[in-house]
Amino acid sequence: MIPQDLSYTEEHEWVRTPEGGGSVRLGITDYAQDSLGDIVYVELPEVGTEVTAGEAIGELESTKSVSEVYAPVSGTVTARNDQLEGTPELVNSDAYGEGWLLEVEVAGELPAMLDADAYAALVSH
Repeated sequence: MIPQDLSYTEEHEWVRTPEGGGSVRLGITDYAQDSLGDIVYVELPEVGTEVTAGEAIGELESTKSVSEVYAPVSGTVTARNDQLEGTPELVNSDAYGEGWLLEVEVAGELPAMLDADAYAALVSH
């Protein structure tokens, strides 16, 4: 399941751009959460934190490993999914919905990302 209305990175993050601009919402893909296994802890930056595309912005700890989350865009964190503090498994059960990670007010242009078909080709290898 790869939603057509999202953009993707090669590091398995997704970005939802709202109609008319504003903050983008981001998370990890279903492929990424499935690879990680049961997520037991999520560490995210605070609201107001400046993030830079390509840099680590948090960690997801699963029963298998700890994985860094990378910023797909540069900007300022405007919201974080605080539900994940008590229920990190939302990333596993609803990666594209209730398991979102952050919202970021993008600084400048959005970087080039993969569309759903290109991401599907990436993960089908």
